Amino acid sequence: MSKLIRAIKSPKKILTFILNKGAKLFSDKRFLKMKFYIEMGQKLDLDNSKTFNEKLQWLKLYNRKPEYTTMVDKYAVKEYVANIIGEEHIIPTLGIWNSFDEIDFNSLPNQFVLKTTHGGGGGGVVICKDKNTFDKQRAKKVLQKSLNSDIYWNYREWPYKDVPKRIIAEQFMSNNGKDLEDYKIHCFNGEPKFILVCGNRYGKGAMIDDFYTPEWELMDVRRPGHPRSEKASKTPEQLGQMLELSRILSKDIPFLRTDFYIIQGRIYFGELTFFPASGMSKFEPQEWDKKFGNWLKLP
Repeated sequence: MSKLIRAIKSPKKILTFILNKGAKLFSDKRFLKMKFYIEMGQKLDLDNSKTFNEKLQWLKLYNRKPEYTTMVDKYAVKEYVANIIGEEHIIPTLGIWNSFDEIDFNSLPNQFVLKTTHGGGGGGVVICKDKNTFDKQRAKKVLQKSLNSDIYWNYREWPYKDVPKRIIAEQFMSNNGKDLEDYKIHCFNGEPKFILVCGNRYGKGAMIDDFYTPEWELMDVRRPGHPRSEKASKTPEQLGQMLELSRILSKDIPFLRTDFYIIQGRIYFGELTFFPASGMSKFEPQEWDKKFGNWLKLP
C-alpha cells in the first residue's frame, strides 16, 4: 500500500506506468512529450526547440527519410557505408541469423562478437574472447533481451521501426589485446563539432567519457555517471581522416553521429546514430545542452 501511495504522489511514476503499459496507445508526439518530461524533468517544447535534446525529439517526428532505416541497421549499414567510403573500413561479418538457436558456433572462430541488428546503446552486444569458456546461456539471455526490445515503441526512434531483428557475428578486433576506444564524432549539418571518446565500454566499472573538439582539445563537459580520464590522450594520427569520413557520411543530414575505431593504425566504421541516448542525455554543466542545440539547425 505504501508503494501505491508513493506512486500516486509522484506524477513521473504515474506517467512511467502509463507509458510502459500503453505505449502503443499514444501518438509519437504525445508519447515523446511524456517521455521527455519523465527523463529530463522538463516540458518538451517542439514549437521553439532550443536545446540539443529538444531538437533531437523534433527530428524524430519531422525528419524521416527511408534511407535512415538502412543506416541504423547494423547489418545493412555495412554495405551502405562501404559504397560511400570504401570496403576497407568495414569490420567483416561472419554470419547472420534470425534467432540465437540458429547460430552455428562451429563455423565461428575462437574469438568473435555477436550483436543484434536493431539494438542501440551497446545493450545487444556479446564479446567472445575464447570459445572454450564462452557462456552461451548468458549470451542468449543478453541477445534475447535485445531482440525483445523495440527502440521505436520505447523511444519513438522512427528509423528503427522497420529494421529486421536479427543477430550478426563480426570478427573480433583488438589492438594487441587492449580494449578498443570508440570515437563518436557528432556532426551538425554535415560538420564535425565534437568527439566523444568512450573507453572501458564492456569492462568492469563505468564507461569512461572524454569530450574533445575537432582540434583535439579536451572540453569541459561530461555526462553524469561517466567518469573522465585523468588526462587528455594523445591526438590520434588518423584524426583528420576520421573527421573527413564523418563529413562525407553526414552530408546533408541535420545531425548524425558517426562512430569509428582505430585498430592497428587503421580506421574502422562502428555505427551511425541519429539520436544519441535517444535525445535524453543530461550534460554537466547543463548549459552544454543549449550550446550543442545552437549548433543544430533544423530543416
